[in-house]
Amino acid sequence: MHHPSKPDGPVAITDCAGLSKLFSQARELETLDRHFREPLPHQLSEQVRLASIHGPRIVFVASTSAWASRLRMQQRRILETARFLGIAVHSLRVKVVPWPASMPAAAQHKPLSGAAAAHLRTAAAMADDPDMCSRLLALAALADTDNET
Repeated sequence: MHHPSKPDGPVAITDCAGLSKLFSQARELETLDRHFREPLPHQLSEQVRLASIHGPRIVFVASTSAWASRLRMQQRRILETARFLGIAVHSLRVKVVPWPASMPAAAQHKPLSGAAAAHLRTAAAMADDPDMCSRLLALAALADTDNET
């Protein structure tokens, strides 16, 4: 049985099946995360994130078991927010997922090369989504400022 050959080089972002759907889902989850964390106490909202909504259950992750317990005490508020947003959930599940430790300052920022900037601009030129295009161009601009120093 003959399988179609895969391209040897880079593939245009527009040829990546399902990529725009994945970006759309990520943006939607990010928006919902902001809506759910907004009414929470500030310190708590910094230590939890919306992970997913599975049927009647909303799932959050917390950085420690102590923050998970504090979030569980906010279940009523979270379920009320869900109803306000038109999301039919009936229970809250919180998983503990430790946040990565802070990285040293030198490791936090690695400059992008000129070649990386060129690839980002090429991807931006091929992107159908204007928002994705502008984000890729913004990343390419960061590479340009990194190379000025």
